Amino acid sequence: MPKKKNASSLISELKRKTRRTYSSEEKIRIVLEGLKEGYILIINKYIYQ
Repeated sequence: MPKKKNASSLISELKRKTRRTYSSEEKIRIVLEGLKEGYILIINKYIYQ
């Protein structure tokens, strides 16, 4: 008889198996987009005080 898994462990296992892998270029693009958004938020904060 197979062992039953609870919902959280089943979800964790599913996420682990379907996790997306990013290339180096994609990782750099993601970081740069985050930095750009951060700078925009900082600039807007000081402009609209």
